[in-house]
Amino acid sequence: MDEPQVGAVEDALRARASSSDDLARALVELSAVLVDEEPLPDVLQRVADLAVAVVPGCDGAGVTLVEDGRASTAAHTDDVVLAVDQQQYDAGDGPCLAAVRERAVHSVALDEAEQRWPDFAARARALGVRSFLAAPLVAGGRAVGSLNLYSRSPDGFDALDDVLVAMFCGQASVALANARLYARALDLNAQLSSALETRAVIERAKGVLMAQQGVDEDAAFAQLRAWSQSRNTKLRDVAAEVVAGACGVRGATA
Repeated sequence: MDEPQVGAVEDALRARASSSDDLARALVELSAVLVDEEPLPDVLQRVADLAVAVVPGCDGAGVTLVEDGRASTAAHTDDVVLAVDQQQYDAGDGPCLAAVRERAVHSVALDEAEQRWPDFAARARALGVRSFLAAPLVAGGRAVGSLNLYSRSPDGFDALDDVLVAMFCGQASVALANARLYARALDLNAQLSSALETRAVIERAKGVLMAQQGVDEDAAFAQLRAWSQSRNTKLRDVAAEVVAGACGVRGATA
């Protein structure tokens, strides 16, 4: 974080800490959020809950994730948030989707939203929401979602809130990036484990054929491969039949 950003954060903290100890406690909790300790949905829910606790004008918060062009709400503090989010998804536009698309913070009051997103704004007004603050979540160098804050006040958010929300988005973005890396690592580990298991089964099957037929290792493998191709069955499955003493050997040799 560069010096101007540090200064802005310090100003925001001083301005808010003087009126409430909730900010200090929430920021300590936020800094302690580690994705390897909690599932990603729990982390995102805590980010949303803390946003409501910390930002004075925020009456509800949610986290939107966009996957394969489809947006969904991964965390929300109440049903109003869920309904307002869904209206944006149905309309195909709104503050949260604009934040993702443009990778920019959108802090707007209802009057301004009515000019840009009339369908979304009408739904929000009916639900009592009067101002919005949406900031992008970035992982892997691209925007993958947004943190959405809603207020019943027409001037619910100010410049200091933008700074605080940036801190929340930074933590949520780290959680998202770590979760994706962890998921890829798990997938790679599963693939490696499967490959090792497959190799072990094939090696055991080769040993069975070498003992039963008096052939060498290459001939045993060639026999397994021939059965696999003739039966249109995976080599691992044929090998498992041989090892299990099923019809792999007897049927094929017959």
